[in-house]
Amino acid sequence: MTMSGELDAKVGKLGPIAKKLANKLKKLGIETIRDLIFYYPFRYDDYSRLYKISELTDGAAATIVGQVELLANRRTSRFRKFMTEAIITDDTGAVKIIWFNQPWISKSLPAGETVRVYGKVSSDGFNLLFNSPAYERYNKSEAKPIGLLPVYPLTAGLTNKQLSFLIKSALPYARGIEEFLPEKIKKREKLIDLISAIAEIHFPTSAENLKAAKYRLAFDELFLLQAWSQLLRMNLRRQKAEALEFKEQEIQELVAGLPFKLTNDQKKSAWEIIRDLKKDAPMNRLLEGDVGSGKTLVAMIAMYNAALGGRQSVLMAPTEILASQHYQSAQKLFKDKNLSMGLLTRTQKLFNGKEVGKKELLGLIAEGKIDLVIGTHAIIQEGVKFSKLALVVIDEQHRFGVKQRQELKAKSQGDALPHFLSLTATPIPRSLALALYGDLDISLIREMPVGRKPIITKAISALGRPQAYEFIRQQINSCRQVFVICPLIDPSDKLGVRSVSEEHQKLNEEIYPDFPVGLMHGKLKAEEKEVIMEKFKNNDIKILVSTSVVEVGVDIPNATVMMIEGAERFGLSQLHQFRGRVGRGESQSYCLLFSDATDEKSRSRLQYLAECSDGFALAEFDMKMRGSGAVFGERQSGLADNLKIADPGDLALAQKARDAARDFISHFDLKDFPALQKKIENLGFTSHLE
Repeated sequence: MTMSGELDAKVGKLGPIAKKLANKLKKLGIETIRDLIFYYPFRYDDYSRLYKISELTDGAAATIVGQVELLANRRTSRFRKFMTEAIITDDTGAVKIIWFNQPWISKSLPAGETVRVYGKVSSDGFNLLFNSPAYERYNKSEAKPIGLLPVYPLTAGLTNKQLSFLIKSALPYARGIEEFLPEKIKKREKLIDLISAIAEIHFPTSAENLKAAKYRLAFDELFLLQAWSQLLRMNLRRQKAEALEFKEQEIQELVAGLPFKLTNDQKKSAWEIIRDLKKDAPMNRLLEGDVGSGKTLVAMIAMYNAALGGRQSVLMAPTEILASQHYQSAQKLFKDKNLSMGLLTRTQKLFNGKEVGKKELLGLIAEGKIDLVIGTHAIIQEGVKFSKLALVVIDEQHRFGVKQRQELKAKSQGDALPHFLSLTATPIPRSLALALYGDLDISLIREMPVGRKPIITKAISALGRPQAYEFIRQQINSCRQVFVICPLIDPSDKLGVRSVSEEHQKLNEEIYPDFPVGLMHGKLKAEEKEVIMEKFKNNDIKILVSTSVVEVGVDIPNATVMMIEGAERFGLSQLHQFRGRVGRGESQSYCLLFSDATDEKSRSRLQYLAECSDGFALAEFDMKMRGSGAVFGERQSGLADNLKIADPGDLALAQKARDAARDFISHFDLKDFPALQKKIENLGFTSHLE
């Protein structure tokens, strides 16, 4: 087997310790030697400074040199574990060291021995100590300096020391990793070679070398995303789409008949989309707007323009509830426009507001007798054929890939590819959009419709609960409804946060026994969710306790309170999405952020949300504080999962990577760089590049 082939061997190949820990490593997504090599530290502890014992502080990463004064083994009273205790002294003081289940240490470190100890300093409530630090006999003339030591994400039963040892054992296999960046790019960007970067990221020889390694690996990640984006753009430019004439008079009449004025951002976005539709190359645009900013209306204006030209449009939503809401909105908007509309979901088959059989509905779509088809993403799987599909609108799924586009193309007559418009209510910071959505043109709606009341947001501590519960009761007595969001489905002692099952029981039995309280979470079957949401929509349920499944698209105008338990556990953008579920009617709405967190960082984040209603500002703030995952939440992190080292907030590096990718793709054929081509194809978020 070649060195490259050995990279894909199971980690057990590294020896008995690796075999023993294989199941624990698997929990971290590490199954092969390659996985191990590309499992990066999340921080580094700096042990380069030698501390005097008198200088130690709680929580510091410190290195000391001293003499062993006392060393003894004993069994703990709890669990009967071996504990080795030592007292180390220098000319400034003494400090206690403890190790668990390592009784042999007492034989290897006799009293009077000079040792070097390095690890995290902690406190037992009275005195400072080192808990299970690294140690070695110390001879000043022979000792090698200690510098930056990696700290890895771990799982139960696996120590940082064990993982670091296994990675050191795996690094010789890194010689089989193929350099994929073209030499021209490496020289221009002053990048070190890949194998050196991998070695330095795990075991840095200096702060400067670590910086160079991080820069190389971060550039790689962003460059690959940008190269993929540029290739996708190139692929779409080669495709043909039907150019749709702008029906200016009819669109102006539709807009003039609205009971409100479009915002400037809505007008600008609508024109950007119409302008794209006039081209014979497929539109690939993301319409990004805050919760309640009117994105769907802009999309429906574009669909109406397509219908006026005798072409079909399809709007796909992530849930049946949202698809049904879009259908009702379209019926209301186009009630006097002689537009034929169909709704296709698992439970509903409607044509112009009337129930029809599935076979009949599919037949009407295939014959071109339905101008606007609304449904879930199942539309692309079911036996749907379009007569003249020209526009596809996708709600909250930006990564609608090449494969799905080809499937939709196959469902329509002719060779033209439909135009694509994606909608998102997740405001995306500019740097993140550049890093992750380089293949999409982006339209922004930042303005909110005139007259919409700001949602009053309050951070509630444990002391404020009784008053908040009473306020909620008053809202319900005024015929309003309430959302309650919890981070978890089932109780978890480890996390110490409330679950929907616990919260539902508490609210239903203790706090509001006189009000109907509903329960919804992701483990329920689709039909069960539909029933619960229908009851909530009809005001048969006054309080709905739910996980984040209500985050996107649920429209209950009568709901005026959004109460969020464990608010500190969510990203600000996600909390902003929850907040957007209320404030959809005429009444004043409220968002109550319940949190027992006492740390200043969590409290300041929640206070920022209480004071800020701009989703874009919140997304920027949260990305700086917590990273890109905080913007999207786990549910929709997507491409950001491919960024292990790169900081999506680093706009300068994202632009460098984009420029390098554009230059490369425009001047070279990817087939001449097989290693790079393989890396792009193996990123895992696209099946093929044509």
